[in-house]
Amino acid sequence: MSGDHNSQHSGEKHVTSYAAYFFVWFALLMLTVITVVVAGINFGNYTVATALFVASIKSYLVLTIFMHLKAESKIFKGFVGVALFFLLISLVLLFSDYSFL
Repeated sequence: MSGDHNSQHSGEKHVTSYAAYFFVWFALLMLTVITVVVAGINFGNYTVATALFVASIKSYLVLTIFMHLKAESKIFKGFVGVALFFLLISLVLLFSDYSFL
């Protein structure tokens, strides 16, 4: 059984180019600048939502490119999805409690 697993993945090699890494690095820098600018501007209730939206885009880029999640198996992607789902539930519960204070 483990021989099948090794033979299945032995021919696969995930290679990401330096250009892709540079593009993602530059995008992360620009998104960080956007986060800082948004923090300086008072959008009222939308400031935190905008910061969280930009942070989620940055997290997606890091997960898919730097952590090579795009090349992982479906079961591993499922585990990451379940973890993100419970994080989302926690954030919804946190902000719903915070909104009633």
